[in-house]
Amino acid sequence: MGKQARAITEIPLKDIVKDLTKAYADEWLAHYLYWYMAQIVCGKAYEDMKELLKKIAADEKEHAEELADLITKLGGVPIANPMELEKNANAPYIMPPKNGADINRIIRIVTEAEASAIDVYNKIAKKTFGKDHVTYQVVVHILAEEIEHEEMFENLMER
Repeated sequence: MGKQARAITEIPLKDIVKDLTKAYADEWLAHYLYWYMAQIVCGKAYEDMKELLKKIAADEKEHAEELADLITKLGGVPIANPMELEKNANAPYIMPPKNGADINRIIRIVTEAEASAIDVYNKIAKKTFGKDHVTYQVVVHILAEEIEHEEMFENLMER
């Protein structure tokens, strides 16, 4: 981040980096959880669920990449040790179901995780609105995708 960009940011960069680092950890945990569930899902309509989980896992990885880029630009360093992810996340890792045919449990896990992500990004958006335009734009973009993910899985529950 350049000199003028730092000058117009009205929030201490270390505070923003701290929030983004926690969200970064959340995204990696979500990516792994969804990817894992895509590997074990089975039973009725499992192929559709597998593809949906793989797509959402890819989105979560993309979010982690966007956050890593922003953290770096703000002068921070993304978490390097995967063992540190859960410790630095906003929420603990949600264990996937043991039974890959438990599609309803998978849907509940994803909707719970997405609701948590929406809360995290909403708080960061409110914190950065009018104070850090770049972070705000990135966070709102991710927030919109998390809202879409939640809606997709909530629609599956309504069937």
